[in-house]
Amino acid sequence: MSKLQGKVAVITGGSSGIGLATAQEFVKEGAYVYIMGRRASELEKAKNLIGRNVTAVQGDVSNLADLDRLYKTVASEKGVVNVVMASAGFVERVPLEAITAEHFDKTFGINARGALFTVQKALPLMKQGGSIILVSSGLHLKGIPAYTTYSASKAALRSYARTWAMELKDRGIRVNTLSPGVTDTPIIDGQFKTRAEAEEAKKFFGSITPIGRIARPEEMAKAALFLASDDSSYTTGSDLAADGGSAQV
Repeated sequence: MSKLQGKVAVITGGSSGIGLATAQEFVKEGAYVYIMGRRASELEKAKNLIGRNVTAVQGDVSNLADLDRLYKTVASEKGVVNVVMASAGFVERVPLEAITAEHFDKTFGINARGALFTVQKALPLMKQGGSIILVSSGLHLKGIPAYTTYSASKAALRSYARTWAMELKDRGIRVNTLSPGVTDTPIIDGQFKTRAEAEEAKKFFGSITPIGRIARPEEMAKAALFLASDDSSYTTGSDLAADGGSAQV
């Protein structure tokens, strides 16, 4: 039997990268998936790629009205949420002396504030337990120059998981973080001026990872499936570091 048969999942940041790969994996395992993304064109491509059992809702997780619209759609169509995966993220490499208020607010607005309200607004629909997955990053364990705000915003998610695992335990809701290592997604390209620079960065990060390469989105999707399904029924408040060992050794 499929691991998510009959389940309803919400995935933010579902139009590309880890979010998209996870949506595909969840549908394959029997779930109906709602994906949210900011760019209409990319969201439509993702919907077509997933092919079935998916609804796409355009929106920005830092906009509470957009989140309200997302869950209003879920409530009217399904009436329940079993899995929430807060995967929407933003990263911009900025050294400490160049950080602006706008950069800080955008990073925390999407990564930390957005994740919090993505979960909060799902709770009325999580009536029979469920699983919450917060996509953090191995960088919350590391000190990498120019990633001050990104790393700190991802560390906030780790803290959320600890607190919410206790706060929601009586409702049977499990909360965990997934901390990927560097993964081959469009978010890498956006951090560099040219494709060549991005490719060099991938090679570098692969060279310092014990497994010897960066991750594929599909590998993160498998890790998310574990946290979403009953395979992890005794796992809550934890951090699944799917990082090829990069932050572990």
